Amino acid sequence: MPKVGMQPIRRQQLIEATLQAVDQVGLGDASIALIARLAGVSNGIISHYFRDKNGLIAATMRYIMNMLNEGVIARRQALADTSPRAQLQVIIEGNFDASQVTGPAMKTWLAFWASSMHQPSLHRLQRINDHRLYSNLCYQFRQVLPLDEARSAARGLAALIDGLWLRGALSGDAFDTAQAVRIAYEYMDLQLAKQQRPGSDAHVTEQPRAATAQSAQARRA
Repeated sequence: MPKVGMQPIRRQQLIEATLQAVDQVGLGDASIALIARLAGVSNGIISHYFRDKNGLIAATMRYIMNMLNEGVIARRQALADTSPRAQLQVIIEGNFDASQVTGPAMKTWLAFWASSMHQPSLHRLQRINDHRLYSNLCYQFRQVLPLDEARSAARGLAALIDGLWLRGALSGDAFDTAQAVRIAYEYMDLQLAKQQRPGSDAHVTEQPRAATAQSAQARRA
């Protein structure tokens, strides 16, 4: 009879062992036997908690995605500035958080992306993750841009975040987080600058309207 409260401990042990195994040998060679050995449990424990290797990989990816989401939430809660620009910065920084750019996490992300093209359960996870990023970006851009432009800006920034992450992961060097964040900020600012165009029909928050009024007063002066 398993001890009370042991299930979450065992599950976490196996998830951490999976990250370690993928880091060491890659997803293809990360066998049930290797993962069980790294976790210090029997092979049957994996079947008991996750049914099979695909179930364990899916659980591992949900764990990494949760760390990403929790990192963004923690940054947002610590931030007093609620402007769209500040909120977009939080999303960008969260996607390049240390939890997402370690060797095990990067290798597991890469393996997950490849496997998601063939495994329906992993593909669903990938779509959920993509949609979450796009929706969060689009919501913030929509505060200051027309709907079509907000959608376009969100797609562009999501693609840039993924591309910067991918290039960093494949570079073979230490991930240059500062550079990736800076490039993403530059794109973000280019998109946000569109709100200043004459005749824009964007839905603007109080802060941008105030900034526009100040600018108009300055021109009249």
